[in-house]
Amino acid sequence: MPALKTPSPFRFFAKLRRLREEEDQQAEANQFLSQALEKEKMEGHRLAVIARTIALGLVVLLIPFLNPTWSALYYQAWVLLFIALGWLQLRMARVGYSKSELLLIFLDLVLLTALFSTTNPFISEDLPGAIVYRFDNFIYFFIILAVGTLAYSWRTVWAIGVWVAVLWLIGVLGVSWLGHTVPELSTATATALEGYPITAGELDPNSVQPGVRAQEIIIFLMVAAILALKGWRSNQLLRRQADIAAERANLSRYFPSSLVDVLASTERDIGAVRTQDVAVLFSDIVGFTEFAEQHSPKQVMDLLRNYHALVERVIFQNGGTLDKYLGDGVMATFGTPETKPGDAANALKAARQLLEETEAFNIEQAAKGLAPVQISIGVHFGPVILGDIGPSRRLEFAVVGDTVNVASRLEASTRELGCKCVVSEELMKRAGYMNDNTEEPATEFSAKEAIKLRGRKTSIDVWTL
Repeated sequence: MPALKTPSPFRFFAKLRRLREEEDQQAEANQFLSQALEKEKMEGHRLAVIARTIALGLVVLLIPFLNPTWSALYYQAWVLLFIALGWLQLRMARVGYSKSELLLIFLDLVLLTALFSTTNPFISEDLPGAIVYRFDNFIYFFIILAVGTLAYSWRTVWAIGVWVAVLWLIGVLGVSWLGHTVPELSTATATALEGYPITAGELDPNSVQPGVRAQEIIIFLMVAAILALKGWRSNQLLRRQADIAAERANLSRYFPSSLVDVLASTERDIGAVRTQDVAVLFSDIVGFTEFAEQHSPKQVMDLLRNYHALVERVIFQNGGTLDKYLGDGVMATFGTPETKPGDAANALKAARQLLEETEAFNIEQAAKGLAPVQISIGVHFGPVILGDIGPSRRLEFAVVGDTVNVASRLEASTRELGCKCVVSEELMKRAGYMNDNTEEPATEFSAKEAIKLRGRKTSIDVWTL
């Protein structure tokens, strides 16, 4: 026996439900999307209520021209009620699914349908119920739909279209079957237009004109569907923009904000493999293993978080790139992804600032009753290979090469040399401190004899601090 397929309308609504669930999941996973949706929702709703108030205010002024009698006050009172309902909807506005907000929207449409499907009780003349359709009031539903596109999601816009279609159909059927009729008017019309049956049928005061009503419903559904589609496309654009914001936030974890803007706008393939001259800085907390043994896990993690925040700030302030955290250590580069004339000088300045701010950090440590932090720094300048490495599903922008290895070995050599910072002579030259015209001599650094680094055959000239 073949499996029964779900009827097409149910599949359609099930798909809409899945789309809503997927969008909700995306919003929860992306804080930028959640913030963007909330901002869009509230700003759009405020704009919608203002537009609705202005539009309905103009309707209040228009009514006396359409109905220059005291009975027009009845409709004006209703319009003022709808203005108040609009502001109430703004107070109840929430991001995401809100039953109370949907209930107010539905109440809006029910009251409007009831108003347009019944005669004015303050008119003394005996009018058939169907005569209200001759006033072409259905066009006012388009005001509600139009302002709804400013405030609500594409799903709610489509729901408004469906609700109006169903309510209007119920109203038409109710007037047709249960509405008040005045047969004498139909007879008089038929008599006056004898020989013109089509015209007589169109002008019959007791006829709800079902063809016209069906046309109103179909056209309204078509317009609602088009506006919902437009809303869906705008929503997708908003989501793409939120994804871009999330990507920029990820970049800002590794690059200073000024460089993030350049990276986001450049057309160059940042991940392309290439070689360029870069300053590389390694920093490490001396005796961290011993600290971790003597303190609680919370204290260890607090130290890392607080100190890494300090290092990140210093690196970014000096135009560097935070390449990676290495446990308690940090690797930073100056000249990636784009080189600048002052990369070497910036790296040297960052090394000095790290040492200075670590002293201030230790004052805070002492206030907490914790041991001071001692750091070691190594800095070198030279050619590196950089680009994306790893499989396609786990790409990582990497900086590798002999320059990186030398910088790491220089940091390790601080223990043997009994200093806090070791800088290669090559970096000092590139920073301008080996020239006669240097503006700020690095008097705090001392030249040392060439040292041998592990894994290298040739010695390297260094300066220490």
